[in-house]
Amino acid sequence: MKNKRCNTHIILTLVALITLLPTLLAADIFPKVGTAGLQFLKLGVDGRAIGMGEAYTAVSDDISSVYWNPAGLALSRENQIMFSHTNWFADINHEFFAASRNTDFGALALSISFLHMDYMDITTEEVFGPTGETFSPYNLALGLTYSNQFTDRFSFGFTGKYLRESLGWEAQHTVNGYSIDLGTTYNTGWRNMIIGMALRNFGPDLEYTIDNDGDGLFDEDPFDLIDNDGDGLIDEDREEYPFKLPMNFSLGIAIDLYRSGNNALITSIQLDNCVDRMETWNLGAEYKMGTFAIRAGHQFNYDEAGLSAGFGWRVPVTFAIVDIDYAYTYMGDLEESGLLSKAQRLSLKIKY
Repeated sequence: MKNKRCNTHIILTLVALITLLPTLLAADIFPKVGTAGLQFLKLGVDGRAIGMGEAYTAVSDDISSVYWNPAGLALSRENQIMFSHTNWFADINHEFFAASRNTDFGALALSISFLHMDYMDITTEEVFGPTGETFSPYNLALGLTYSNQFTDRFSFGFTGKYLRESLGWEAQHTVNGYSIDLGTTYNTGWRNMIIGMALRNFGPDLEYTIDNDGDGLFDEDPFDLIDNDGDGLIDEDREEYPFKLPMNFSLGIAIDLYRSGNNALITSIQLDNCVDRMETWNLGAEYKMGTFAIRAGHQFNYDEAGLSAGFGWRVPVTFAIVDIDYAYTYMGDLEESGLLSKAQRLSLKIKY
């Protein structure tokens, strides 16, 4: 009885912490576009989650949980591997890999998120055009996740992430940082209704340190008319301002509208609060028919259309269970002509 009471106190404390963190940080939260960097952290992964309109915080129950809600990783008892590829417009591609392992003290996972694009020409003021050299900007996030199911209804998880963004061909055009994700899930026991909460990308502000004039100094005053490096020009390094991470709080509820044998209809609704945009609502649904599933979802209060749809196929093999999921997101005026230029995701998950 004493242990049960202690577990209840732990659960209530963790739920309160996740719920109140955005309120405690409200002074720093303001929905202004362009005030946060490392935007790739907001790009969702997994064809199943995207097909449901990203209303996935409460649905999350497999390896993709390391992105959406780390608490969901503990709900699966299998070891898992996941590959996800997103084809964006403007020849931008996003790759995601994760692997998890269950232990006696909880589930552990390693994840890698990598955004990359085609090579671009380097141009300078001196040449006033391409120099013949090229570069390729990229974003990278490495994550380590721990998740545990403390009771038959409550789970908690967190992810620590190393972040890196490279905008150019020199080391000074690169910034490094870190962040954490926190998440909880609670199953009410009625119609498999699950309440999920997640706080993602919580970390300190980042700042570039760029030395354009090569004098070893940063954040110089370009208006004091001082030539510190003796090149005949006044200092060229203006002050670099710090920028926020795209911290996001999600609160979602998922419920079974229908379930019979291998057939089920799941629906989910979710509220997202991000530091650099207005609050958004996500609504998603999935209908499973044996080993096949169809999905649809919509994200409300977005500048562009937030309609998405997809399908999934589960393939049992001798050594594992393989899930293949596809999703398409309609991007409105941002879309380009041609099938391969659409916002499409393809993911592969292996449970063994």
